[in-house]
Amino acid sequence: MQITNSYGSKFIGHFANTAIYSELYTHTFAVRFNNIFLSLSQISEALFILAIPFFLRRFGIKTVMLISMIAWVLRFGLFGVGNPAEGMAWLTLSMIIYGMAFDFFNISGSLFIEKETPVKFRASAQGMLMMVTNGLGAIVGNYGAQAVINYFAPDGSANPNWPAAWFIFAAYALVIAIAFALAFRYKHRREEAVVNR
Repeated sequence: MQITNSYGSKFIGHFANTAIYSELYTHTFAVRFNNIFLSLSQISEALFILAIPFFLRRFGIKTVMLISMIAWVLRFGLFGVGNPAEGMAWLTLSMIIYGMAFDFFNISGSLFIEKETPVKFRASAQGMLMMVTNGLGAIVGNYGAQAVINYFAPDGSANPNWPAAWFIFAAYALVIAIAFALAFRYKHRREEAVVNR
């Protein structure tokens, strides 16, 4: 989940710092105002929080989590095809999708734990989720991401292959989504969800 937060700025910055791109992209909005452009992701995150109750009631946790995982596939894939000029629409769409990817996974997961876990284990379960996603998971994920980026787009490379790195991350997210769809067993009862709202 932290890949684009850690490397998004570096990726967009390379369009100004790599000789073959610099003349084309240096004056584009995304390159000149890199951090402002990337902050669209956080704005999207704030807005998608509002959609979670509707999606959970309508589709249930499994579908919402799958939507999140497919959103991660799109987030990375759109980074792979986008650029700050003619591919700006793809990068912007990736910023918007981030809110769905992040919120539908983190917030929905926390809500699911709150609903399904016995009271005496809830705090431990929430702590475990945080440790796995934002603690240990983030550390291991960043090491893995760094290895991929060092291979395809090392610092100082005259011709970095960022799209390959983003497509590897997208493929990884797709494999996780398929594994989750096959392994996670939970029957959503819409009638119950409507009664309990």
